[in-house]
Amino acid sequence: MSYLFSVGAFGAAVTLFLWLRDSRLYLRTGLAGYRTRAHQGVFYTALALLGAGIAWNESVELIGLGLVLLALYLQGRVEHEKVWTDEKTLPRLLGAVKRRQKK
Repeated sequence: MSYLFSVGAFGAAVTLFLWLRDSRLYLRTGLAGYRTRAHQGVFYTALALLGAGIAWNESVELIGLGLVLLALYLQGRVEHEKVWTDEKTLPRLLGAVKRRQKK
């Protein structure tokens, strides 16, 4: 196991976080773009976790890292609506910002 496994595991964790974020935004707003992202995020997270698992083996760690990067790339390409306007990150994280409601 080399340092590339740590990179792959971090990438898989980021993919998991993005999927959970999209799921949460869909549940709170009901926007169709986030529904699509939440559904596709299941596949992308599984792909990233598979890549991190493959990266554990040193002989094929670059293939595993490639799968993690592919999952991150594909997850970023899905279109979605804009929920926030021009608020800063900390107020959004603390929930102090008004947001669009479910329709």
